[in-house]
Amino acid sequence: MRHCDDIIMLWLIDVLQVNRLQNEGYYGGVRLLMAICKVFHGYCKDNNIYLHDGNFTLSYDTNIPRQTGLSGSSAIVCAALSCLLDFYKVRHLVKVEIRPNLILSAEKELGIVAGLQDRVAQVYGGLVYMDFSKEHMDSLGHGIYTQMDTDLLPPLHLIYAENPSDSGKVHSTVRQRWLDGDEFIISSMKEVASIAQEGQTVILEKNYSKLAELMNHNFDLRRSMFGDAALGSLNIEMVEVARRVGAASKFTGSGGAVIAFCPDGPSQVKLLEDACHKAGFSIQPVKIVPSYLTDVDKSTFSN
Repeated sequence: MRHCDDIIMLWLIDVLQVNRLQNEGYYGGVRLLMAICKVFHGYCKDNNIYLHDGNFTLSYDTNIPRQTGLSGSSAIVCAALSCLLDFYKVRHLVKVEIRPNLILSAEKELGIVAGLQDRVAQVYGGLVYMDFSKEHMDSLGHGIYTQMDTDLLPPLHLIYAENPSDSGKVHSTVRQRWLDGDEFIISSMKEVASIAQEGQTVILEKNYSKLAELMNHNFDLRRSMFGDAALGSLNIEMVEVARRVGAASKFTGSGGAVIAFCPDGPSQVKLLEDACHKAGFSIQPVKIVPSYLTDVDKSTFSN
């Protein structure tokens, strides 16, 4: 007969396991590691890149909040790819511009619907301007990615919910409408791209009042395309909390978290913090990490 404390401990373990399985599935991030191993091997084979026969073990840990639109899954894949490049000593043979495509391909293996933007940011680090014009994508297979000085950015804050809805749901109908040639979606996406282009200019000029306008306009366009039902009331409320104190705000990605900018400075930041806490949201100052590409990485850049 088991001791009562043992039974209680087993019950706690069972609850933890059930919660983990509900949140992460039976494989969690392991399936991400398996997918990038397959994609990496296939890429090297197709490009005659020799891989030695040594064995390795991959494991992962992450502190990125789940389902907050902060690219937690692709971060695991990106880190694993970096490990593979170093283990096989082929970093100099795999172009930096191609690596986001490999990460995205691994996620597509698992049915994850996503784009290149987050993967580019993770591969390059720091602040990156991305040009995904059709001409470049068709001729090069990737966009033109320009690194920028992180000191150009003003102070930013991240707002997120502890128990968000699945960010992937936001992609539900818009992607298909794009593929179907929906004129409204196509024109709106072009306008989003033009905001990014103008955003690069205003950041270089440190025109932060204009940057605030562009951030708000970006979210307004997204809202008009996806609709409130797809975005979700929680996601919209995070944006509105910031806007009620005069801060600019937009999604970090597909939803689940918001990036906010307070053009009026520290006093406005305090108002934003108080408003977020009252609404039950977490808020953290954003720390932009400079690019961590090595000289070996940079030697692979296209001319």
